[in-house]
Formats: sequence, C-alpha cells, structure tokens
Amino acid sequence: MASKADPVVPSDTKEHAAPAESPRASDTNSDSVPVSRQGKRTWRSYLWDSLDKSPEERRFLAKLDAVVLTFASLGYLIKFLDQVNVNSAFVSGMKEDLGLYGNELNYMSMCWTVGYMIGEIPSNMLLTRVRPSIWIPACEVTWSVLTILLTQCHNATQIYMLRFFIGLAESGFYPGMQYVIGCWYRKDELGKRSCLFHAWGSIGSMFSGYLMVAVRRLDGRHGYHGWQWLFIINTVISLPIAVAGFFVMPDVPDVTRAFWLTDAERELARTRMRDEGRAGRGGSYTRAKFRKIFTSWHFYALTLLYIFYCNGSGYAGQPAFQLWLKAEGYDVAAVNAYPTAASAVTVVFTLLYAWTSDAVFRGARWPAIAFAGAALAVLNASLAAWDIPLGWKWACYVLGMMGGGVSGLAYAWAHEICSDDNEERALVVAAMNEMAFVVQAWLPLLVWPQVEAPRYRKGFITTVFLNAGQVGMAFLIRFLHHREIAHKARGVSVDA
Repeated sequence: MASKADPVVPSDTKEHAAPAESPRASDTNSDSVPVSRQGKRTWRSYLWDSLDKSPEERRFLAKLDAVVLTFASLGYLIKFLDQVNVNSAFVSGMKEDLGLYGNELNYMSMCWTVGYMIGEIPSNMLLTRVRPSIWIPACEVTWSVLTILLTQCHNATQIYMLRFFIGLAESGFYPGMQYVIGCWYRKDELGKRSCLFHAWGSIGSMFSGYLMVAVRRLDGRHGYHGWQWLFIINTVISLPIAVAGFFVMPDVPDVTRAFWLTDAERELARTRMRDEGRAGRGGSYTRAKFRKIFTSWHFYALTLLYIFYCNGSGYAGQPAFQLWLKAEGYDVAAVNAYPTAASAVTVVFTLLYAWTSDAVFRGARWPAIAFAGAALAVLNASLAAWDIPLGWKWACYVLGMMGGGVSGLAYAWAHEICSDDNEERALVVAAMNEMAFVVQAWLPLLVWPQVEAPRYRKGFITTVFLNAGQVGMAFLIRFLHHREIAHKARGVSVDA
C-alpha cells in the first residue's frame, strides 16, 4: 500500500509524478472535497464543480462531459430500455399472445440475470487490458441485434435463450462505464457524474412505458403485435448510439487517443488522476494481487452494500406497480404510463443525492445511502401490510423507487476507497454489480413469485430487511474507511 508521500502512478509516467507534498484525496478525510489548485472553493462550485477551476480545466471538463457523459447516458438509456422492455411487453399483450400464465416472467428475468452476472467481472478485468472504445460499443451492438430477434419468438423457451445472451452482452456496460468514469473525474466531480449517468436508466424505464403506449397504434402492422414493435423500435434506437461509441469513446487517460482532446488536455487528464491518487494502468492480475484484493475489507463490504441496495430498491426489479394497476382494472395505456411517475421520482432523487453528496456533505457518500435505505424501509413495510389507505398505497408505489439513485454514489465511493489500485478498482466495481445480480437470480423466485402478484407480501417483507442492511453497511463502511485513513496517516499497513 502506497504511503501519503508516494502517490501511485502508472509505471510509464512515474517520472512526471506530482511532488510528494501534493494532497491525495484518498489520504485525506473521506468526507472532504479536494480544493481546486486555483484557489479556495466558492459558492459557484455548489452549482457546478468546474466553475471554481482554471479556464483550461473548465474547457477540458466541458469536453469530457459532452462526450463521455453523453455517450454513457445514452448507452445506459438503451441498455435499460432493452433490459426492461420485456416487462412492458409482458403486461401489454405478450403474456396472452404466447400463453405465459405461470412464472415465465420470473424465469425470463432469471435468464437475463444469469447471463449478466457471468459476464461482469471478466468484462471489467478485460477493460484494464483492452481499449474501452472497442469493447463497450461491441457489446452494445450485440445486445441491440439480439433484442430485435425477440420479435421472432413463439414460446417461452426461445425468449429464455435470447434473454440469457442479451444479459451476457449487457453485462459489460454499466460496471464498465462506471470504471471509465472513475478514471477521468476527481472526487468533487465524481458523485454528480456517476449519478447523472445512472439517472438515465430511470429515464430509459420511463421511455419504455411511453414507447409501449405509442406503439400500440402499430398493432397488426406488417403482421406484428404492438409488443413486437417495441423490440423493433428498441433496436432502431440502439444501433446508431452503439456504433457512435467506436469513434467517440476516449478510453482512459493512460492510453487515450481521442481526436477531440489536445495533447495538453491528455496530459492534464493524467496529472489530475495522479494528484487524486488514483492509480492508472500498469499493474497485472498476479497471485499476490488477487490475495491483496480478496483479503481486503474493500471487496466484501462494498459488494455487500450493493447487494442490499440492488435487491432492496425499486420493488427489487419486479413490475409490482404495473401488476397492481392491472389487477385494479386499469387499461394497457395506464398500466404502462402511470409507473413512469416512479421513474421520474428516481431521477429527481438521483440529482438530489448527487448534489447534496458533492456539495452539502462535501464528498461524503454515506448520508444519502443511509437516508434512502431508511425511507424505503418505511415504504416497503407499508406495502407489506397492504391494507393501508389507497392514497398512501399510491404514494408508496410512486416513491418506491426513490432509492435507485444511490447506485452512482456507491460506485463513486468504491472509486475513492480503491483509488490506490487500478486493477482492484476494476474488479471491485464489477463484483459489486455481479454479486448483486447473483442474489437477484434466485431471490425473486422465492419471494417475488409471479403467481402472488400483486400483493407480494414475502417480497416486501424481505425488502424491508434489505433496506435495513443498506443503512447498516453505509455506517460500517464509513467507519472502516475512516480507520484506514487514520492507519495510513500513521504509516500502518492496511493491506489486510
């Protein structure tokens, strides 16, 4: 483990390392934000972090945001659109057309989840060796093409197979882009970017509902049902975005060759990460490396936090709101449109979490994570009780996805905690997502069976405990991180 006076830098750029006295975010108080090298922080940075920085750094960040955040956000929109479109299609005629009256929806989700979790860790490990501008767009093209093939399915088995391979192709995108974002942004910038990126998943969920309402007008055109047109349009939207990634993705600072960055901006990117103490490429996955990673609390605590978050927020990925509306007798348009309000709530809270974490709490990630878990515990406990006033039940469903936005903060926290080791950071970020989906592959079959819809008593009770676990892990990780920082300050080894 590097000491405070010996910042970790890529092996090919070590001779350009910042002076030993340069502050490192990873060796300062974990709840503080690095001050810009141009001067003290002013009120303008509460609006947007780059406003306190030099003109050169502002231009660089403006370019980076315009390209990286735009591509990441649009990519996550189409990824989430292609991920959740099965739920929209299922409640919009696919169930009846294909005779899916058992637990087929659960199995479709499980097949996607199995493919997704198999690919995540290998994909992120690969990103430390190959260019993200090649690997990530290739995955996008693959899942976009596979999505349109769902229109040709005539039974559940065919859907299971395609969903598995769609999940496998999609597995590299979210943890991969979170890794890439963590390679470019400093601590005072990272929370907002990670959350803004994540928010586009909720926008994709909203768009899927609106799109399903719109494509109902195409029902019967050229022999396709409305739900089949949903898959066709998904692919038409996705492919151009995927192909654009081959040309605009900047890779990571160590190896970037982005045409839209000048030589000075590329060097600025590398300098910013060295000042931040965030290690670049240069390491390898040796036996000693794996031993270091798997004997550190980083891997286990951050992964457990994400397991609690991912399986305890947003009705644990189930179309619970839609199925309740359908059981109440609402038509297809309402079943698809009304739940988009919950997705809109997710977007609003995501932005609130991002700005309060970066600005109000000065880079602390745990307050928003703990608050979201506590609030969701109350909402899910109410839905578990079920016999509650109708207005409060609507509020519970609409607010039930308010915790989704803390995902970006969890990843930002992981980047900051694992700053010293690029390979550990890539593996931990992937493991967080993968292990969450390992649990999601089997837990819904036990506690969210389709045949118990819309009440899902076991599902909501289980979610309350997961929400409580999220709160507990937020405080535990804060304690462990502060203790690690104190050990580093005293020169005590914390590798274990």
